[in-house]
Amino acid sequence: MSGVNDDKQPDCGEVLEEVYLYLDLECSEDRRSLIQKHLEDCTGCLSEYGIEHEVKALVARCCGDETAPKELRERLRVKLDQLEVQVETREYLP
Repeated sequence: MSGVNDDKQPDCGEVLEEVYLYLDLECSEDRRSLIQKHLEDCTGCLSEYGIEHEVKALVARCCGDETAPKELRERLRVKLDQLEVQVETREYLP
């Protein structure tokens, strides 16, 4: 992700950036606790989290117990990381 330090309080952008990691239990327990506390205190993020949670539930209902093969998930992560780097690079170009 963005190289966020696990011991500082996350801001709204970081929480929303990590909401799927939080929903999928793919972040550290410490990070999960920080995000959960932020969601409890921030109504805007809590609302956005609720929307993402509903989308995830809808996808789960539609797709049943199907999961993507591990190789596909890894290829997608690599592509998303490459896309993130490209977007970040473009932000700094004149």
